[in-house]
Amino acid sequence: MALRNHSTITQFILIGLSDDPHIQALLFVLFLGIYLVTLTGNLTMILVIRTDSHLHSPMYYFLSNLSFLDLCLSSVTLPKLLEDLLSEKKTISVEGCLAQAFFMFLTPGNEACLLSVMAYDRYVAICHPLLYDQVMSNQLCKGLVWGTWGLASLNAVIIVLIAINLDFCDAQTIHHYTCELPSLFPLSCSDISINISILSFSTIFLGLGNFFPIFFSYVHIIINILSISSTTGRSKAFSTCSSHLIAVILFFGSGMLRYLMPPSGSSLDLLSSLQYSVITPMLNPLIYSLRNKEVKTAVKRTLGKYLQYFRQ
Repeated sequence: MALRNHSTITQFILIGLSDDPHIQALLFVLFLGIYLVTLTGNLTMILVIRTDSHLHSPMYYFLSNLSFLDLCLSSVTLPKLLEDLLSEKKTISVEGCLAQAFFMFLTPGNEACLLSVMAYDRYVAICHPLLYDQVMSNQLCKGLVWGTWGLASLNAVIIVLIAINLDFCDAQTIHHYTCELPSLFPLSCSDISINISILSFSTIFLGLGNFFPIFFSYVHIIINILSISSTTGRSKAFSTCSSHLIAVILFFGSGMLRYLMPPSGSSLDLLSSLQYSVITPMLNPLIYSLRNKEVKTAVKRTLGKYLQYFRQ
């Protein structure tokens, strides 16, 4: 991957989260712990869903794909962040920066599409339970997942292709801890007005284009839940979608804020990026496991099998 770059810049400098060595040491321990929890939680979710036959349903099929995306998203950002927290020179090559920017757009875009698909799954399950098995067939579920990958990949390729043609002059300091396009564009000495417009359109297309189906799905779900006469029935119906609703709020709130607000290098930019790319991937498996009796039972069952196996 080569940039049409008229300067001698071959790398960027990442400002990171702090330049204080003592704070960097504390942050390294903190984010290493977050990364290990994220890996353990999401790998456990994938393993349990794939091995436990009780969880072989469309909802958990989508959930295992969500866990895989969370693994990818955290692995795009955290290893480089951990390396920089231990390094005096926080640099990244131009090619590496663009590669990171590509995956920073691909993975969240895919996750936004998948959350929309999961909302549709909950809509069918709660509003049309008798037709659920017929509508949410294996073929449709796989097609929806591949569709999310295709749409997000196409979107990410277009965005990065326009970034490749930018010229980077003297400015090479990124006021962030990772190579996100909103922080990368201001470093260019080219006219970035078209790039900003395409990035904004793409964010709105993926963000609102997936948020509105989620919103309308939940409008129908809430109306259906309120029409249930039994308190137990309403509680059970709401519990099946409450975890997904929490994940949507956490992800879309910070992700849309990061890509639609003008980059300023402020703490708000850093916090919004950390929220959707670091914190949310760690919290998702906890949210879905702690609030879901089936998942908790399956985790205990799977761990029991492995403990019994190692004891033999």
